[in-house]
Amino acid sequence: MAEMDTSSSGGHKKGPGVKKGKKLSTRVDLTPMVDLGFLLITFFIFTTTMSQPTAMKLFLPKDADKPEDQNKAKESGVITLLLGKDNNVFYYEGQLDNSASNFKSSNFHDIRTVLLDKKSRTPEKDLVVILKASSESTYRNLVDILDEMSINVLKKYALVDILPIEEQLIKASEAANAPSASN
Repeated sequence: MAEMDTSSSGGHKKGPGVKKGKKLSTRVDLTPMVDLGFLLITFFIFTTTMSQPTAMKLFLPKDADKPEDQNKAKESGVITLLLGKDNNVFYYEGQLDNSASNFKSSNFHDIRTVLLDKKSRTPEKDLVVILKASSESTYRNLVDILDEMSINVLKKYALVDILPIEEQLIKASEAANAPSASN
């Protein structure tokens, strides 16, 4: 128990005939205050919501009866995004042709318009986005492109390993677009 003694001599005159004042003692018990503190701590612990993890929800496809039917998509509805270094994004629609005439370059700022354009031209059930990260792309680029899929409400996309020919096209395009060091 905690006590507080506030008795004082008060500066009164001493001697015969002087009536002594009654000394008052104030005692404050702080035990209920400790109980109240623990009750408040317990209340706030039980009522606080824990922080939710920031993770993207992925819905995986169901297995097909025949493995050859599982990954089929219409060529007209497919767009492939290739992530390069320095926030470069390369893309092509359908299959990559031999001359690579449909291989185009973009960046993360402009890729949204490309995706929205493809979404407007393609029926939703046929639209599939294939994401491929090169060896020089960063983890942040992959997270950013997954965010673009979520922002643009593109429901069908796949993360696929990049092909060697695509890696070569990315390196050739980056070399052609690199600023010269002679300046």
